[in-house]
Amino acid sequence: MIRQETADDHRDVREVHTRAFGDSDRVPGLVEALRVAEAALAPMSFVAVVDGRVVGHVLLSATRLDAPRRIVDVLSLSPLGVVPEFQRQGIGTQLIAHALEAADSQGVPLVFLEGSPRYYGTRGFEAAGAVGFRSPSLRIPEAAFQVARLSAHEPWMTGTFVYSEAFWAFDCVGLRDPEV
Repeated sequence: MIRQETADDHRDVREVHTRAFGDSDRVPGLVEALRVAEAALAPMSFVAVVDGRVVGHVLLSATRLDAPRRIVDVLSLSPLGVVPEFQRQGIGTQLIAHALEAADSQGVPLVFLEGSPRYYGTRGFEAAGAVGFRSPSLRIPEAAFQVARLSAHEPWMTGTFVYSEAFWAFDCVGLRDPEV
């Protein structure tokens, strides 16, 4: 079952990302910072629950697109985590679909991420550079920089994607594995 995250889930969400990404506090710290960051768009946070246990989490947080006409409020899908024993069971796919539906229903035009094109490319994302978007960092492999264009997207919405400060503060810009 996919549902909105509540304050009671925070400890479980921290555990999900610690187990999914390793011992570092980088990703759990990013989640905590994004929950409280002031932003034009409120974060959207969802958990996957199996037998009463939180086993997955996805967060959409406010970012911006520096477009030629004006700044556009958009979202970043990051992080997405599933505990190892529940990976490869479709939970991540369900979380992504739920998150994109929620963003679309709120009139958000674009959702960006860094990740495997093999994985995300079959889940609503495409190479962002190929459709008119510039990466915010040279540390992001071109193939990993991806976007989902939602129903509110308009053709003039191109330009440079800009992460919120928390991504920079927690050094969460740029994939650690260059083999995307």
